[in-house]
Amino acid sequence: MKINKSQLEAVAVKKSQYPADNMKEIAFAGRSNVGKSSLLNLITGRKNLARVSGSPGKTRTINFYLVNDEFRIVDLPGYGYAKVSKSVSESWGPMMEQYLSSRKNLLKVIQLVDIRHAPSKQDVEMYGYLKHYGLDGIVVATKADKISRNQLQKQIRTIRDTLGLEQGDIVIPVSALKKTGQDELLEVMEELL
Repeated sequence: MKINKSQLEAVAVKKSQYPADNMKEIAFAGRSNVGKSSLLNLITGRKNLARVSGSPGKTRTINFYLVNDEFRIVDLPGYGYAKVSKSVSESWGPMMEQYLSSRKNLLKVIQLVDIRHAPSKQDVEMYGYLKHYGLDGIVVATKADKISRNQLQKQIRTIRDTLGLEQGDIVIPVSALKKTGQDELLEVMEELL
C-alpha cells in the first residue's frame, strides 16, 4: 500500500464528535513518548501530520486522519505518563473505552511498544484490553535503531513473552529515524483493509 494523501479529519473526546462510521479504521495506541506521532508521520510520508512533541502526553484527544480518501488512521491518546494530571489521565480511560467498545468500523488497534525495554505493566494491561475487544494481534516495536541487530530478536522475544502474544501475532520492528519497517507495517495494514 502507498499512502498518497492524508489529512486530519476530526478531533474527538466523545462519541458525538467522531466522524461518520462509513469507513474502515485502524487505530494506534501506545505509551506516551513511544514514538506514535513519528510513526504516523513515517507511514503517511508527512512531516507534520501528527504533531511530534518533546514532552510526552501531548495527545489528549482521539485524532481521526483520513487516508487516501479510503480509510482512517486513528491516533489514540498516549497512556502511562505520570506528569499529566490525574484528572486528565483518568478521563482517557472512559474516552478510549467508549471508542474501542462502540466503533463498529474499527478493524484493529496496532499497539506500539519501545523495543529497548520489556513492555510495561500498562502495555500489558492495554494489550489485554485490546484482546478483550478482539482488536489485538499487531505490535510495532519502535526505536529499533537504538539497539544492535544482535539484540533485536532477543527484544522481540521479550515483547512476545511479556504481552503473551500468540503464534500468529505480529511484531514489527520500526525506526522512524532510519525509516525502516514501515513497508512491512503498510503491508499488514493493507491486508487488514
